[in-house]
Amino acid sequence: MASHYTIILIFSVSIAATASTLLSDGLKNDLFPEILRDVAVARLYELGKVSDADGYLERTFLSPASIRAGNLIRTWMEDAGLTTWMDGLGNVHGRIQPPNASKKALLLGSHLDTVVDAGMFDGALGIISAISALKVLNVTGRSRNLKHPVEVIAFCDEEGVRFQSTFLGSAAIAGVLPVSTLQIPDKSGLTVQNVLRENLIDTTEENLSQLKYDADSVLGYVEVHIEQGPVLESVGLPLAVVKGIAGQTRIKLTVRGSQGHAGTVPMSMRQDPMVAAAELIVSLESLCKRPQDYISSNGPDGQCNAFSIKSLSGSLVCTVGEISTWPSASNVIPGQVTFTIDIRTIDDIGREAIIYELSNQMDTICDRRSVSCIMERKHDANAVSCDAGLNSQLKSAAYAAIKRMTGEDIGDVPVLMSGAGHDAMAMSHLTKVGSLIRLLS
Repeated sequence: MASHYTIILIFSVSIAATASTLLSDGLKNDLFPEILRDVAVARLYELGKVSDADGYLERTFLSPASIRAGNLIRTWMEDAGLTTWMDGLGNVHGRIQPPNASKKALLLGSHLDTVVDAGMFDGALGIISAISALKVLNVTGRSRNLKHPVEVIAFCDEEGVRFQSTFLGSAAIAGVLPVSTLQIPDKSGLTVQNVLRENLIDTTEENLSQLKYDADSVLGYVEVHIEQGPVLESVGLPLAVVKGIAGQTRIKLTVRGSQGHAGTVPMSMRQDPMVAAAELIVSLESLCKRPQDYISSNGPDGQCNAFSIKSLSGSLVCTVGEISTWPSASNVIPGQVTFTIDIRTIDDIGREAIIYELSNQMDTICDRRSVSCIMERKHDANAVSCDAGLNSQLKSAAYAAIKRMTGEDIGDVPVLMSGAGHDAMAMSHLTKVGSLIRLLS
């Protein structure tokens, strides 16, 4: 396995080669490891210290740390020779505009926000690698010969931690962000629009549409990211190309029963939402481990065919990540239990079939236990297929970079499905997308 530093260098070289190949005639100059590796690694660690919390990494939409991170990224963009600006939702942009270039721009990007207790490479790796790659093109003078502009975008919100609404920044640029999003409150009661105004950004429902890019001005969007999973490590390779991004549904399930004293309510008389929730969670696990045992072509609207069932068996994952109870006391039978469900698969029809079957199981379990159950769909995103042409360029660039750096002929760069959601899902509504992922080591 290549070293940590070598993997980052391979990754950055791949991006530089991809941008150059897509827009000109390939990367043939020196690798500039001091830029593509050493500076990139130092900046990753510097950005990883920009946090709203002590002892762990946390940056949410337009938080103080997020603003500091955006300013730092903007400084690095300017150091690379990019023209920079912040748009009306807090996305940070840096652009190379070669002389005599056409108007269609290649967009590169990732996000600057994080989850709570995040890894420092999530999102940041893509942004910093892209900036480093463009700096090399500027240093070597190759940027003047590019046939198209290149723009790096550090999206303000991909994770959706603060407002529980993912892809705020990229959805605005793609033109698919509902105007109602501006009025969504965070836990403190501040709306998205309030937070924008606190940061001197005057975005209203009337001018939100101005953030949308014209599809005719975009050549394509390429996102680079860490894998966030074990597959690359298991095959011993540092890079892979993404064939598609799994669709996702987030559900909030509320189970209400009869609150009572833990010592005085007989077991036979209880309407306990906790045990009903436990049974539902175990039932969900069984459903998602063996979907072929539960669904058939008789699913919702009869649309789930044999292909979907096979696809589910290879890509379906389901997670309960958050549970809360009321009143949450050790000597009280709870009156209410709420938990979240995250369902992901590359097959959208199959995902609907899973939700349909889950709803049926919920009705059966809750009726039998004499509790009420309410299922709320909080987020839906359809699966996205990456563009074959962009992926072919990414695959060639990754293969060449790995061979040049390690001397190894790996035969073929693996092509994987991404189970993690990325800004490419929103950007696919605007333009064709491609994606490259690297091993986190």
